[in-house]
Amino acid sequence: MAELSPQQTACLAALAAHFSPATCLAGEDVPIRNEADTSFLPRTRPIALVRPDTPQGVADAVRICAAHGVAIVPQGGLTGLAGGAHPVPGAVAISVERLSGIEEIDAAAATMTVRAGTPLEVIQQSALDAGFFVPLDLGARGSCLIGGNLATNAGGNRVIRYGMTRDMVLGLEYVLADGTLVTGLNKMIKNNAGYDLKQLFIGSEGTLGIITRVVLRLQPRPGCTLAALCGVGSYDDVVSLLGAARRGLGPLLSAFEVMWPDYWKEATETVTGVRKPIEGQHAFYVLIEAQGLSEDIDGPRFMGWLENQFEAGLIEDAAIAQSMADVAMFWRTRDAAGEFQTILGPHVAFDIGLPVSRMDAFARTCRQRLADAIPDILSVYYGHIGDGNIHIVALQRGASPQPAAQISRVVYETVREFDGTISAEHGIGTVKKPYLGYTRSPEEMALMARIKAALDPKGILNPGKVFDLPSAP
Repeated sequence: MAELSPQQTACLAALAAHFSPATCLAGEDVPIRNEADTSFLPRTRPIALVRPDTPQGVADAVRICAAHGVAIVPQGGLTGLAGGAHPVPGAVAISVERLSGIEEIDAAAATMTVRAGTPLEVIQQSALDAGFFVPLDLGARGSCLIGGNLATNAGGNRVIRYGMTRDMVLGLEYVLADGTLVTGLNKMIKNNAGYDLKQLFIGSEGTLGIITRVVLRLQPRPGCTLAALCGVGSYDDVVSLLGAARRGLGPLLSAFEVMWPDYWKEATETVTGVRKPIEGQHAFYVLIEAQGLSEDIDGPRFMGWLENQFEAGLIEDAAIAQSMADVAMFWRTRDAAGEFQTILGPHVAFDIGLPVSRMDAFARTCRQRLADAIPDILSVYYGHIGDGNIHIVALQRGASPQPAAQISRVVYETVREFDGTISAEHGIGTVKKPYLGYTRSPEEMALMARIKAALDPKGILNPGKVFDLPSAP
């Protein structure tokens, strides 16, 4: 670690004077896990790690850093893939991992007030225990924290029905760059009293403020979950099946996941514990989930819809869930991507958005361009096709380090050509920052810079993430 500046030394002294040794760790005492997120960027040790257990504690830590002009990197579960929580040299990391717990479930308002460091899986289970449902769901549900989900506006598996994370939020509390704690824990669905300030901070990746508490809108607990894993013969049939699901299942449709054969092969043949619900070779594998209120009513409706798709020739083969264990087994094929890091080793992961009609053309073009540019490249394709989101995992077999820059350039240039977005749900961080202009116009970039400058004039909150501030004239 480089020698500390006088400002950094004074900042660490002020933090140590204000917080207990268990809350403020410096130098060699900073845990190795806080030196990186899941983005494969080189480890960087923050000069200190502060772990407050109250919102005011977060505000105090930010205020002290701001007073000394020391940069801050907010951290949560460290499951992000874009480098948003990755430390930067000379910065203090502020983690919300101890700011955990569910403060209230309001059954009448159908809301839940939680602290930013609460794991998503804990929130999901607490809602179910109370007779409600939190639709946000990710493969990292056991380790990601709700504050990080909010900071990246996470999407997940059920966006087609419930929307992104921002669509589930009614109220928010956050700390500004000067240490001001702003509490807006609104519980009302209808509240048009001035600007909807919370939307500035949801998806801002910690560059505008640090989220401390949130009011989530709860949904009724589903009475039944229905699922089928289908083999489909062409991408045209996939698109037709999606349209049929929207028309025939309507609001029951909660997920429509598509896996290309390259992904299916890696997921079902290399990841331990993943079984093939259907056999044979198919052009595409589609996981369809529907959530209803009554098995007696919605079960026959789902089965009748599936039969119609067989008769229409849109489905070649299908396995139909007979229990929640079967539903979990189907989802295991889709969630297997979370274990690719262990099975395949270091790789480059992409989270992009595209017009649904062009996704297969994109996949074929991107796969070929990667193969032409990089010897012995593996790229696999899968995603939440129902909401226009496709994921890619790419790696050069046996290469260390991976040619990440070359792979990214090929993928993102193809995304730009197909009028897509470089980030559908994972954020920008530092990994995608060079390509943000592929998706956002110069005018949009300039407006984002103006907002950043207004809320964080010293540029201390997560510096270097999302975009670089323009140089002063």
